[in-house]
Amino acid sequence: MEYYEDMAVGDVTEYGSKTMTKAEIIEFATKYDPQPFHVDEEAAKGTMFGGLAASGWHTAAVCMRLLVDGVLRDQASMGAAGVDELRWKRPVRPGDTISVRVEVLEKEPDPNDPSRGRVRSKLTGINQDGDAVISWEGLGLVERRDSAHGEAQ
Repeated sequence: MEYYEDMAVGDVTEYGSKTMTKAEIIEFATKYDPQPFHVDEEAAKGTMFGGLAASGWHTAAVCMRLLVDGVLRDQASMGAAGVDELRWKRPVRPGDTISVRVEVLEKEPDPNDPSRGRVRSKLTGINQDGDAVISWEGLGLVERRDSAHGEAQ
């Protein structure tokens, strides 16, 4: 289990991969973001995307799943206080394979709760060509090791 004390500013981890299929892109967008460039290949050709593109929310959800599978299930994560600077950097297309890179930007003990620390990190979703497709900064709450053993002050 990785606790707050195990994390250091500058730590970088890369993991996971998920290939986006046309069917998944259309299914997600039909339910949650039914704009023409996400659900209709022909209509998408006439947009700034020039073809079908995944919803940014779909890309974010895929990256979140990769984050949970790659990091959070082995971390003493207590959730998050929010996300800042969410950016969709380039379209994700059917057949693109997304992986995730996370860098710890800063950390501090939580001033309101000594059992946890706050960890600001930058997540970048990267396609198979090494291009960033999405990024955000998250403010994670991570249990402190001492509190896991009943010693938090």
